[in-house]
Amino acid sequence: MLDASRLITDRARAIDWSGIRKVFELGATLNDPVNLSIGQPDFPVPDALKQAAINAIRADCNGYTPTRGIAPLRESIARRLHNDLGWAHVGEPNGSGLLITAGTSGALALAALVMLGAGDECIIPDPYFAAYPHMATLAGGRAVPVDTYPDFRLTAERVEPHINERTKYVLLNSPSNPAGVVASKRDCEELLDLCRRRGVLLISDEIYDEFTFSDATTDARAADGAPACPSPARLPGGEDVLVIRGFGKTYGVTGWRLGYVAGPSAIVDEMAKLQQYTYVCAPTPAQHACAIVDQIDMTPTVEAYKARRDLVVQRLREVTEVTTPGGAFYAFPKVPDGMTGTELFRKGVERNVLTIPGGVFSTRDTHLRISFATDPAKVERGIDILCELMRT
Repeated sequence: MLDASRLITDRARAIDWSGIRKVFELGATLNDPVNLSIGQPDFPVPDALKQAAINAIRADCNGYTPTRGIAPLRESIARRLHNDLGWAHVGEPNGSGLLITAGTSGALALAALVMLGAGDECIIPDPYFAAYPHMATLAGGRAVPVDTYPDFRLTAERVEPHINERTKYVLLNSPSNPAGVVASKRDCEELLDLCRRRGVLLISDEIYDEFTFSDATTDARAADGAPACPSPARLPGGEDVLVIRGFGKTYGVTGWRLGYVAGPSAIVDEMAKLQQYTYVCAPTPAQHACAIVDQIDMTPTVEAYKARRDLVVQRLREVTEVTTPGGAFYAFPKVPDGMTGTELFRKGVERNVLTIPGGVFSTRDTHLRISFATDPAKVERGIDILCELMRT
């Protein structure tokens, strides 16, 4: 009989199952849990977007697309980047510098595969999106975490000591997952200046760029009226930044797996080449549907989430420390002294409340990630239970 385990590489063994997915699967075994774990927006997909997807399927737009994406979506994104970042020529004249990807995770994975090899390093914030270190491992490199506690800001001062001759890129996530922290304009300026001086790429993961709350930014509002999240790509010299954005979180279409990357052509062109042999192309009906998103205003939805944010922060601050999230839909409170995030998570499960232990996102296990992207009544009930557990 074949010993299949003998065929598995050290690379695969070095990557553990996602802690987030483990909790997701646990939730399926509980009876009507208060699920504050998964980063899945709870609002319905806008009807216009649903109809655009239906129309695309019925029009037989179900086959492969060009690797770089369909022209209408690329043109829509180019307009967005021009209005928001001032980038005038992205994607022109031959499609260089812009790639439609299979979600932002697809973009992050391709970027790692293009830039990281054996012995190469990238710098990520700690806490981090759970996939960041594993993507570096998958590519054969290593992610170097930079401690950002207690305010969760990735600053040039914190990053610079970790840059060396092996460093290929610095990864900024704003608004961040798991803490929801929005980088300041000064943070962006100093990080971009540092990366340019040291000859490394700055990657800006902006999956929550349109999920920025109105009280979180001092930048001018974007041309379409949505809050403008501070971005290093909006600064002078920002054309050196690799920007990664997507549609799943903003419009509730996480399962459509659609994102994009824009920036230096030398990098994006290599990512497009690798996409030919991996993802092939992003999902076709989703590409056609999302070409119309510039006609959809999500501001009221984002402001409704801001009200949830305010409730969560107010209640948590009665029992612990929590940084006010400036965007996304997460809070990352500190657990009481003498307790780990995993211990509080387990206590919550006993009360039918699901969260994510902070150790899933960090080298520490001192915090807990709470998603308020669920029914407001359940959010309130879940926070009541967590506050009670933190008091005992």
